[in-house]
Amino acid sequence: MAVVVKFGTEPGKGSRAGIERLHALCSDDLNKVNEVILRRMRSSVELIPQLAGHIIAAGGKRLRPMLTLAAARMCSHKGDRHIALAAAVEFIHTATLLHDDVVDDSALRRGRATANAVWGNKASVLVGDFLFSRAFQLMVEDGSLSVLDILSRASATIAEGEVQQLVTANDTATSEQAYLEVIRCKTAALFASACRIGAVVAARPRVEEEALESYGLNLGIAFQLVDDVLDYSAAQATLGKTVGDDFQDGKITLPVILAFRRGDDEERSFWRRTLEDMKQDETDLASAIALMERHGSLRDTVERARHYGSIARDALGIFTDGPEKAALLEVIDFCIDRAY
Repeated sequence: MAVVVKFGTEPGKGSRAGIERLHALCSDDLNKVNEVILRRMRSSVELIPQLAGHIIAAGGKRLRPMLTLAAARMCSHKGDRHIALAAAVEFIHTATLLHDDVVDDSALRRGRATANAVWGNKASVLVGDFLFSRAFQLMVEDGSLSVLDILSRASATIAEGEVQQLVTANDTATSEQAYLEVIRCKTAALFASACRIGAVVAARPRVEEEALESYGLNLGIAFQLVDDVLDYSAAQATLGKTVGDDFQDGKITLPVILAFRRGDDEERSFWRRTLEDMKQDETDLASAIALMERHGSLRDTVERARHYGSIARDALGIFTDGPEKAALLEVIDFCIDRAY
C-alpha cells in the first residue's frame, strides 16, 4: 500500500517545468561542468573511474551544481570560476551518496544497482573518499579561502548530520527539532553552500552571500521534507526506489514523528515495535501509511516544506528580477510539488 498526496500542480506540468527552465538557462555551463567531472574522475586505478562513472551516470538532475551556476549568473559573474566549483559541489554530493548507500545498505539508486551492490562496501567508501579529495583539489585550485571555508564547512556539517541520523535512528522519542537539525546538516548545508559561492565568485556584498545561503538552506530543508514524504508514496517506483525504505530501515522522519505524537498508546506501541525493536511483518508498512493518513502527518510535512519554501522565496527578494532569479524561484515549486 502506498499513498498519493495531492500537491498544487498537475503531475508533469508546473513542477517539472521549473527544473527544465533552470537546466535550459545553465545548459552551456553545465556541459562544461560535466567535462570537468569526467576529466577529474580519471585515475590510473581502473576501478575508480568505473565506480565513480557508475553513480554519476545514474542520472540525477545536477540540481546542486545548477544552483551554483544560476546563482553566479544572477550575480553577474563574468568569469568561469563557477564551472570548476560547481563540479566540486557535485563531487561532494556524489561522495556522500556513495557513503550513504553503504550506511543504508541500499541496493538501488534511481532504478540502477548501487555501487556498493556491484563492487562492495569497501570500494564504494574509498572511491567516495577519492571524490571528496578531488573536490578539495578543485577548491584549492580556485584559490579563494572564502570558497574553501564555505565548502569545507559544508562537508564537515554533512558528516555531522549523517552521524546524528545514526544516533536518532530507531528512536521514536526524537523531537521535530532534532530531526530538522539532521536534515539541515545532511541535506540543506550543501544546498546553502552551493548557492552562496555563486555570490562569492562574483564578489558581491556579504548581504547577497547571506541571502543566497538562506535561499539554499531553506530550499534544501523543503527538498528533504518532501523526500521523506515520497518514501511513503507509490511515486518511489518512478524514482527507482522501494516504497517504505525509511520505514524498513527504522529511520525517524517527520511523517513518523507527527504520527507518533498524535497517536494513542496502542499506535505508539506499534511505532516502537516496528521502528525501535525492528519487528516488522509484511502488513506493517500499510499500517504505518494508514496511521500517517489518519493523523495527516504526510500532508502536514508537505505544509512544513511549503513554509521553508516561502522563506527561500523571500530570501531572493533583494536581487534584481531576471531569468536566473525567475528560474531559482520556480525551482522552489519543483522541490515541493514534485508530482507523484
